[in-house]
Amino acid sequence: MPISKKPVFKRVLLKLSGESLQGSKGYGIDPESIISIAKQVKGVRSLGVDVAVVIGAGNIFRGIPASKKEGIDRSTADYMGMLATVINGLALQDSLEKLGVDTRVQTAIEMNELAEPYIRRRAIRHLEKKRVVIFAAGTGNPYFTTDTAAALRAIEIDADIILKATKVDGVYTHDPKKNKKARKINSLTYMEFLKKGLRVMDLTAVSLCMDNKLPIIVFNLLKKGNIRRVIMGDKIGTLIK
Repeated sequence: MPISKKPVFKRVLLKLSGESLQGSKGYGIDPESIISIAKQVKGVRSLGVDVAVVIGAGNIFRGIPASKKEGIDRSTADYMGMLATVINGLALQDSLEKLGVDTRVQTAIEMNELAEPYIRRRAIRHLEKKRVVIFAAGTGNPYFTTDTAAALRAIEIDADIILKATKVDGVYTHDPKKNKKARKINSLTYMEFLKKGLRVMDLTAVSLCMDNKLPIIVFNLLKKGNIRRVIMGDKIGTLIK
C-alpha cells in the first residue's frame, strides 16, 4: 500500500535507458514498450507531478563500444550516440501526445526543425504549464553519459529526485544475474555507492548528485506501475542519498 494518498514528489526527472524502448526486439524501438512507458508517464503527470525525461541510446547506438570495437573516434562516436537519443526522444514524444499528453523535446545540440534548443528557463516554464519535457542529445558534449546529463538537468530544473529506471529492482552487492548470493541494498549514501564502485549509474552523475544533495531512486521499470509507486512513496528500489 502507498505510504501517502498524495505524491511525495512535486517534480521528478525520469532517467530511461535506450534498452527500455526495445522490448524483446533486442534493437530499435518496440511500439508496445514505448506505449507502456508513455502510459506510466501519463499516469504520473495526471497526479499533478512535473515530469522531465532523459533517455539513453543503447537501443540504437553506444558511443564507447563503437569507439573501442569499430575504431570510430571517441568524440564522433559520442555525438552519434547523442543523435540517437534525439530519435528516442521524438518517439516518446509521439507516444505521449497520442495519449493526449502535451510534450516538448529540447536538445542540447540545436536542430530547430526537430525540437527546441535546450534553454533552462523555457524548460521550467514548460513544466509549470504541465507539459512533459524530454531532454535529448545528452549534455551536448562528448565524454559525458546520459546519466550525467540526467543529473545535470535535474539540478538545473530543481527536481526533487532522479528516478533511475532499470531492468532490476534496485542496487545489489553483486550482479544478481551472475551471483546468486547477491543481496539487494535498500538504501545507501552517495559515498558508499562511490566507494563500492557500483555500476548501476555513472559515478560522475552520482558525484554531481552528491554535491547538490539530489537523491536518486533506482527501481525496476519492467514492472508496470512502478513509476507511480515510487512517486507515491512506496518503498521499492534502492534510495541513494
